[in-house]
Amino acid sequence: MSKIPKVILLIESSREAGRALLRGIANYAHHHGPWSFYWEPAGLERAWPLLREMEADGIILRDVGNLDEVLGLHIPAVVVGHQHQEVGGLVNVVTDSRALGRMAAEHLLSCGFRHFAFCGYSSSAQEQTTWSGERHQAFSQRVAEAGFEPAPDYVLSPTGSDWPAQRRRLAAWLKSLPTPVGLLSCNDDCGAQVMEACKDAGLTVPDSVGVIGADNDELVCGLSDPPMSSVAINFERAGYEAAHALERLMRKRQPVPAKIIALPTHIVTRRSTDVIAVSDPVVARALRFIRDHPGHPIRVEEVAKLASLSRRTLERRFRRVMGCSVLHQIRRVRSDEIARLLLETQLPVGQIAARLGFADVQHFARYFRATRRTTPLAFRRALGKHPAASG
Repeated sequence: MSKIPKVILLIESSREAGRALLRGIANYAHHHGPWSFYWEPAGLERAWPLLREMEADGIILRDVGNLDEVLGLHIPAVVVGHQHQEVGGLVNVVTDSRALGRMAAEHLLSCGFRHFAFCGYSSSAQEQTTWSGERHQAFSQRVAEAGFEPAPDYVLSPTGSDWPAQRRRLAAWLKSLPTPVGLLSCNDDCGAQVMEACKDAGLTVPDSVGVIGADNDELVCGLSDPPMSSVAINFERAGYEAAHALERLMRKRQPVPAKIIALPTHIVTRRSTDVIAVSDPVVARALRFIRDHPGHPIRVEEVAKLASLSRRTLERRFRRVMGCSVLHQIRRVRSDEIARLLLETQLPVGQIAARLGFADVQHFARYFRATRRTTPLAFRRALGKHPAASG
């Protein structure tokens, strides 16, 4: 393809997921282009009158009701899924909702919650929110594996119709739950709705209800009161890989993936889950100490001294409440901090190791591998914002 490709982007930018996809696409075009873009954030409805006249070479779009018309253009296409299931005959960008649900469950379990719930969106003829159900199923399965009751769920209309009435019913449901409860919302918008309903129900966040959303939309999470924790999803890398797949389609090269998976990467913890939801004050104090010092090489003996208990007594009480050892909890918090620094910064691996108090990079790599089953460099390459990311 000697000419500059014309690529249509029908991706909204009102939410972080769309903006991250666009960043990934732009990054790919910057390194492998140039491409000529026509971007219409309002979607296919507004762009449709122009599409046939543009003689575009390719298109990346959100799934919409009239995808058949896009297929009728007979141009290479990548579809970003949200409203519908995967579309046959096209490259699909999908989110790993099962991994997301399990990751959220792990976070709430580590906060000490013993009761769990889920709020999601119902499917309709216009929008098939199968991803919401998948997140609930995986979330509930993980808490059941930990020995707790499966998470009951409440479904809202994805269109937001009759929100005042829905909010009253949601508040009544929240009030019926045993507290404290750790609650996963299917996405950040839904989480913001849950937190509004908590106020109506007289439930404080996070003391009565710990709320975590998904997508890590900083605007939505920051506007929530208190700011909402969320599962970060690597939409930027998905955008990069979508652009790569589209280029291969436009150049008629093989192989082309049938599916591009946007992976959840880590939890961005904010005040909505900044709580130690355990009744044992000694275990709560130990958990707070561990959580407040993710960058320090804490020893179990230090935690026992803080708790004014012998190591053996602390371990027994900790295992009864948390279902794991003190050392396991220290390593989980430390590995989460390592993962955050690998993904949110460009610091070399050696600098991250030094910042967190490791004697050398080899020890640092062994420590991370013991909890994440991969090396720091491999983790960054696999989950960084685009495949070129490295340590």
